Amino acid sequence: MASNRSGQTSAVRIIGGNWRGRKLLFRSSEGLRPTVDRVRETLFNWLVGEVSGAHCLDLFSGSGALGLEALSRGAASCLMLDKSRQNCANINTHLQTLAASNGHCLQADAREFLQRGRSEHAPMDIVFLDPPFDQGLLGPVSATLEQRDWLAGDARIYVEASRREPEPVLPGNWQLHRGKTAGEVRYQLFVRLS
Repeated sequence: MASNRSGQTSAVRIIGGNWRGRKLLFRSSEGLRPTVDRVRETLFNWLVGEVSGAHCLDLFSGSGALGLEALSRGAASCLMLDKSRQNCANINTHLQTLAASNGHCLQADAREFLQRGRSEHAPMDIVFLDPPFDQGLLGPVSATLEQRDWLAGDARIYVEASRREPEPVLPGNWQLHRGKTAGEVRYQLFVRLS
C-alpha cells in the first residue's frame, strides 16, 4: 500500500490465523506504508513452521500489520515499537479489540530502545525490520540487534527496503534465506547463524 496522507482512515487486513479476514482501521500518519497483503502472505509462507510459539519483535511497527499477523498465526508474544504516539495508540487499540494480551506496542525510538539490551525480554525468534525508506537505518539497527544480544541463535529476520536504496551492510552471520521484489519494495528473509 502506498503512503497515506496523514489523518486519513485506512484499513489493514489480517491474512491468516485466528483473526483471518479481520479488517482493522487506523488513522494514517506521515510516511506510513503498511506492508501490502501479497508481500505479507509471501513472508508468512516463508515463515511456515516458525511463527507458532515464537517471540517476535516488530521494529518501526507503523500500522502493526506484521506484528498483528504474527500474533494471529500463533506467536507467543510480539513487542512492537514505533516513534509515533498515534501509531502505537492504534496498535494497542487493535490488541485490546482482539484480546491479544501477548502483544504490546511501545512508543519508542527503535535505535535507542535496542541500545538498552534485551533485559527482561526473551531472545527474539523473529524480528521484523521495516524502517522508513531512504534513512539508512537498516545497517545500524541490525548491528545493534547483534551487539546487544536481542536475537535467538537461529532467529529469522525480515528486512524490507526501497529498491532504490543500496543493499545495507548486515551482520555477517545473517544468511539470506529468501528474497523478492514487489513494485518499489525489496523484501528479504534472513536466518541468523549462531
